Amino acid sequence: MAATKTARPGYVCADCGWTTSKWVGRCGECQAWGTVDVAAPVRAGRTQAAPVVTPAVPISQVTIESARSTTSGIGELDRVLGGGVVPGAVLLLAGEPGVGKSTLLLEVAARWARAGRRTLYVSGEESAAQVRLRAERTGAVDDNLYLAAETDLGAVLTHVETVKPGLLIIDSVQTIGSADVDGVPGGVTQVREVASAVIQRAKHDNIATLLVGHVTKDGSVAGPRVLEHLVDVVLQFEGDRSSRLRLLRAVKNRFGPVDEIGCFDLVDDGIVEVPDPTGLFVSRHEQPVPGTCVTVTMEGRRPLLAEVQALTVKSSTPSPRRTSSGLDSSRVAMILAVLTKHCKLNLSELDVYTATVGGARLVEPSVDLALALATASAQRETAVPANLVAIGEVGLAGEVRKVSNLAARLREAERIGFRCAVVPAGSEGLDGLRTSMTIIPISDIQSAMGCLDVTAPY
Repeated sequence: MAATKTARPGYVCADCGWTTSKWVGRCGECQAWGTVDVAAPVRAGRTQAAPVVTPAVPISQVTIESARSTTSGIGELDRVLGGGVVPGAVLLLAGEPGVGKSTLLLEVAARWARAGRRTLYVSGEESAAQVRLRAERTGAVDDNLYLAAETDLGAVLTHVETVKPGLLIIDSVQTIGSADVDGVPGGVTQVREVASAVIQRAKHDNIATLLVGHVTKDGSVAGPRVLEHLVDVVLQFEGDRSSRLRLLRAVKNRFGPVDEIGCFDLVDDGIVEVPDPTGLFVSRHEQPVPGTCVTVTMEGRRPLLAEVQALTVKSSTPSPRRTSSGLDSSRVAMILAVLTKHCKLNLSELDVYTATVGGARLVEPSVDLALALATASAQRETAVPANLVAIGEVGLAGEVRKVSNLAARLREAERIGFRCAVVPAGSEGLDGLRTSMTIIPISDIQSAMGCLDVTAPY
């Protein structure tokens, strides 16, 4: 009689969900050690028809009053969300450690509580006393703000039933675990179970919910990808440790746009919104300085003025240095090659340093023209006019290409006080633009170099 063949167990990584037929010490997907374990057996079953809680109705008869957005009390957050927080919506806020996620959400909780609405803040990383100390420092103490330090999912749901909040904040979802599910808190199975339970309760009780999520080394949201699919809104909180400026972006938004950004300033006593962040990226000089040029970049729908600086010095080594800060190094190298080829600038024996002001990170191609003018200005020791902005993408053939939203960029530059703009020739939207600025259309990088010979102020 033939022996019965025993099914071999499968193995799964607790961090990323990678599966394999045999045990290994290191995950083949995320390269983590000691996270591969035997996968739980899949239970076979058959789903049968069950009674429904709410019958289906025509979409025209569905009421939307309960889904109207409510202001969070922070204008920049409402701007990113598309008007405010929707009751019953679940938002996931991700960001690097120390960027200010907990500080921002504690401020949101305080603003919500001051409006007379109950708020429940669940901390899985800090004790209630530690959160209270931070609230004292930022002025976020209110009787309608309830604190709980829990790491068990069942206890969190009990707090929700007891407090009955209008806003629930969980910091963070990776620290909460369920006793009914295998694995450690933060693992794939645990995160999926916790998120599903919290989302189900939020939808059932119409509670606006904010979840804090960790990020991986490359900046993406940690945990299973299904977490981003389950929630309604995914927000990314970004910022350089050397800068106080913080940017809030919507990666996914079921209730509003995903091309808006919110600007915040991380100060000693908390975090404050910055409705007009342009001044953070531009340094005004009393006299024009060689090696500087201002451009207008688009962050979502918001035009922001930013200053590009360049410095060229005689190199002391056979291989001149090319150093950039806040700019794409490969893009900088391309612009330097275009200047050498088409403008006959001798940069082969010079160290070239390029940077932005205020810690701004500029990756949009429209910055190319300002970078080229700043570099040529530094090499020729001729200043760009103080009231001039340069907007345009530079190609390898030396041509200056059109950019999007040029009219909005020019209106923002005029509002700040600039009187002259160098733009690509043939750009759309200029014919009907009402502006007092002097518009200089150019078609190639050689024509742009003529702006360095302009000495009269605008």
